Amino acid sequence: MNKLEKEIAKKGIISEAVKKISEVEGVSPEEISKKVADGRIVILKHKNRCLGIGESLRTKINANIGTSPDVCDINFEIKKLKAAEKYGTDTVMDLSIGGDIDKIRRKIIKESNVPVGTVPIYEAAIESIKERGGIIKMDEDKIFEIIEKHAKDGVSFITVHCGVNLKAIERLRKNPRKSLVVSRGGAFLISWMVTNEKENPLYKNFDRLIEIAKKYDLVLSLGDGLRPGGLIDSTDSSQIEELLTLGELTKYAWDENVQIIIEGPGHIPINEIEANVLLEKKICNGAPFYVLGPIVCDIAPGYDHITSAIGGAIAAWKGADFLCYVTPSEHLSLPGIEEVIEGVIAAKIAAHAGDIGKGIKKEIEKDYLMDILRAKRNWKKEKEIAIDKEKFEKLRNKFPLKEKDVCTMCGEFCAIKMVEKYLGTKIIF
Repeated sequence: MNKLEKEIAKKGIISEAVKKISEVEGVSPEEISKKVADGRIVILKHKNRCLGIGESLRTKINANIGTSPDVCDINFEIKKLKAAEKYGTDTVMDLSIGGDIDKIRRKIIKESNVPVGTVPIYEAAIESIKERGGIIKMDEDKIFEIIEKHAKDGVSFITVHCGVNLKAIERLRKNPRKSLVVSRGGAFLISWMVTNEKENPLYKNFDRLIEIAKKYDLVLSLGDGLRPGGLIDSTDSSQIEELLTLGELTKYAWDENVQIIIEGPGHIPINEIEANVLLEKKICNGAPFYVLGPIVCDIAPGYDHITSAIGGAIAAWKGADFLCYVTPSEHLSLPGIEEVIEGVIAAKIAAHAGDIGKGIKKEIEKDYLMDILRAKRNWKKEKEIAIDKEKFEKLRNKFPLKEKDVCTMCGEFCAIKMVEKYLGTKIIF
């Protein structure tokens, strides 16, 4: 059994992983270790790399990739992985539901330079359809066998929908939704539970899940299978019922030294984001919060990388720790490489904007540096710290430059250059 980061931290020992994260984040190893012990920071490991997610650290982002039954090309998914890495994703999740899922996952883990997450219930459901003729015939043992297979393959974290229990389904029946259920994992489990009139195996046998997590020091991301599918159902009783269960399971997992992330809703009106973050932090005792977006309006298909970036910036500012990107393809199709890039960049901007609001010093300093470089019109160094260097170069050279010292928006009437000339650089710098 691997040494558990949470257990090491509880003993007051500064682990090598904590030291590495401290160097990158600019936060003391003592503070990080204390928050790992308290469950407020989790550590994801992949190969020789460590990633910290949680309180006082830079907000991290995730990019979803993976095949569908209609579009299944492993090489295409690897290209998306590399594009996501190039533009700065902190993790990827393989959500494949088409083709040889084991082969695809193992290839992604091998090729990835960032931690990889999965949703094992997908494979359990799909294999049950192939082997038994339906999701409703899924064997409970199958779920845990596949979870262990993913852990053994080297995934860093898994989404498990443990809060979708019979009590939550009963509440959903009493308070029907207009947008129904949009979580694929949640839908698989609800279908199985209703048909078999049995409790969710992930909830009923949470001990079994904990033992697998301890064996591999696997981070459990407790999924929001009852997240609202639209603003019309935001922050409803079913969502809160599930969150209450996740809070209880979090305490139990912590007692066993298992690291926990809590997943949050994807569709929230802008005025409810702060309340959702506060609820998660209170109910789950400060466990890292992982949100999909969140998407703040539902009428912009094709632009949900923007609707989610607006929500993500506010969520991060108010305390969310981990943003799952949303691409322009959301609600429409499987994303391609360009959509992956747009999604990553939008999420990076959202996370960074949130970090400025949080007061993360290392992130604020990047903007201050850009401010000085712009005033000096140091285009070369501006490009070096820009999130999207290729777009910077493309737009910078879109039209012929009469003067390389300025841009083609103002040209010879550049405000900064004019004031610099008449007031002098000493006043500015």
